[in-house]
Amino acid sequence: MPEHGLVVVGASLAGLRAVEAARKGGYEGRIVLIGDEPHLPYDRPPLSKQMLAVNEDALPRDPTFRSREHLTKELAVQLELSTRATAVDVAERAVHCGAREFPYDALILATGSTARRLDGTHHLHGIHTLRTLDDSSKVRGELATATRVVVVGAGFIGAEVASAAHARGLPTTIVEAAPVPLVRAYGERMGRVCSQLHERNGVSLRLGAHVQGIEGAERVEAVLLSDGTRLEADLVVVGIGADPAVEWLHSADLGVEFGVTCDSRLATSAAGVYAAGDVARWHNPVFGRSMRLETWTSAAEQGAFAARNALGLDGAKEYGTVPYTWSDWYGSRLQFVGVPDAEDIEVVLGDVDGDQFVALYRLGDRLVGALAVNSPSVVMKYRAMIATGASWQDALDFAAARAARAARAR
Repeated sequence: MPEHGLVVVGASLAGLRAVEAARKGGYEGRIVLIGDEPHLPYDRPPLSKQMLAVNEDALPRDPTFRSREHLTKELAVQLELSTRATAVDVAERAVHCGAREFPYDALILATGSTARRLDGTHHLHGIHTLRTLDDSSKVRGELATATRVVVVGAGFIGAEVASAAHARGLPTTIVEAAPVPLVRAYGERMGRVCSQLHERNGVSLRLGAHVQGIEGAERVEAVLLSDGTRLEADLVVVGIGADPAVEWLHSADLGVEFGVTCDSRLATSAAGVYAAGDVARWHNPVFGRSMRLETWTSAAEQGAFAARNALGLDGAKEYGTVPYTWSDWYGSRLQFVGVPDAEDIEVVLGDVDGDQFVALYRLGDRLVGALAVNSPSVVMKYRAMIATGASWQDALDFAAARAARAARAR
């Protein structure tokens, strides 16, 4: 490659994996990693899990992936942290960060997502989103002194925060605008089933409820709902989703529509520019459709794929994947692989009213999804089956064989 080398915007998991894949693939040119936070690339799942744990005496583990020395010396990366990218000129092949300019030959966009906030609440203390390491530190500190917690949004972040608050013995209410939570993640039927975990663990769940306003002078005192309900709270955590961080790209000659539009190789419409992670909306050949995923696994995989394709390290390859998500609530682990679009869902292990079950999702004659609650040993097997286009009957036969082996073992 010419002297400008590889520029990666986003010191995220996807950005880190892009850097690592470039070096592992034998690329010896210049690499610049730009991140708007002051922190080294860090792991996000612990932010709403381990870092909110009850034990105040034990420091949460350091979520940083790699040390500064490893990045700058072993990987020879030019780190530009606390640096916000403001524009990209695809004709001149340069990333602008205010008055600074970083020319590139290959560019990876990996800027992740930005948490949505409640309008008109920026002036109040005690209202937080949870997206960054700094967010997590603030929420952890607030949980130590809070007396009543309201969580707005019953998605993964909201559920995990509610679980952490409940573990501390704090009265907790979840407010969810939709009539059923997690429909986009699990489908309507299983979203309803999984939401029962909240009520079974003593956390109040208000569905179809809309936040009308917030009471408080300097600090939040209560959340007002559209039906007139007043929920007292001195801590409110907002988990109402996130938007891909692409606002800085709208002036560029790129396809940007709730994400950066990419082909199956993660290439954008601009020469030498690829995207990875939450910002990438790409054609997934496994399902034959356009997707944008906000998952740890896809971010890691896409970062490596994008770098190898951008640098031509092993030929241009398509990136196809079976989405995988996991979440931990009240001591239970919920794992999902595939897509929730289904004509039929069949429970093949356990009971949805119990603490352990596996449900399979059918679309046509194909297995397209699997939800496993407290059944970690099987979920990746179903992921592999979905990736190879396993039929519905293949999936049922596999489930029956596992059940027979388990019965014999008992």
